[in-house]
Amino acid sequence: MKRLVTVVTGGSRGIGAATCLRLAAEGHDVAVGYVRDSAAAESVAEGVRAAGARAVTVRGDTSVEADVDRLFAVTERELGPVTGLVNNAAVTGPLGRLADVDTATLRRVVDVNVLGTLLCARRAARLMTPRGEGVIVNISSGAATLGSPGEYVHYAATKAAVDTLTLGLAKELGPDGIRVNAVAPGVIDTEMHAAMGDPDRAGRMAAAVPLRRAGQPEDVAAAVAWLMSPDAAYTTGAVLRVAGGR
Repeated sequence: MKRLVTVVTGGSRGIGAATCLRLAAEGHDVAVGYVRDSAAAESVAEGVRAAGARAVTVRGDTSVEADVDRLFAVTERELGPVTGLVNNAAVTGPLGRLADVDTATLRRVVDVNVLGTLLCARRAARLMTPRGEGVIVNISSGAATLGSPGEYVHYAATKAAVDTLTLGLAKELGPDGIRVNAVAPGVIDTEMHAAMGDPDRAGRMAAAVPLRRAGQPEDVAAAVAWLMSPDAAYTTGAVLRVAGGR
C-alpha cells in the first residue's frame, strides 16, 4: 500500500497542529513545518508518532524560497515522496483599521499568506506532476468573503488571493491527477487571537455565529482530512467553509 506523506506548514500550533494529528490518525506520515517554536513542533510530532505514523519537524519560513525547498527536501529524504500539502502557515498582524497598519506588517502578511502559499504550492506541483497524483489543501478564511473591516482587511485580502489560487491551480493541475481545494475557517478558538492582541475575541464573537459557538481546530482538521481522502476523489477547486454558518 502506497504511503501517504503530507507536509503541513504552520504545524506546531492551532489548526496546523490539529491537522497533523488528524492526518496521522488517517494514516498519513507528517512533516511538521514550523517557524519558531521547536518544542511545540516536536510535541506535535510525538503525537503523530503516538498515532502510529512517522513524523519529521522542519524549521523554516514559508516566504523564503530556500526554506521551502529544504522543507520538501527533508520530507522526501526522511519520509518518502510527498503526496500531500496543507498550506496552513499564515499571519495577521495586530487587529486594527488599515490606515493604522504599518508597512512592515502589510509586507509580512502578504509575504507569508500569499507568497509563502504560492512557493509551497509550486514546490508541491513540481514534485507531484511527474508522479501523476497528489492533493493540496490551502487554508483560507471566512474573512476572504467578509472583508473584516476594522480588524484586518489586509489579511482578508490575502485569503481572497488564496481562494483564487485554489480555483486556478485546481484547473491547471487537474489533468495531471492533482486535486487542489481550500478550507475557509470562521472564528476558531486558537492562540492566534492573543497574537492579534485580543485573546478573548473568539468567545466574544461566538454570539454572532449562527451555531452560537466558536469553532475548534479539530473542526477544521476534519474538513482537511476529508478533502485529502479518497472520499473527496471528485472534489477539486472547492472552498469548503467551516464557519458555523457565518
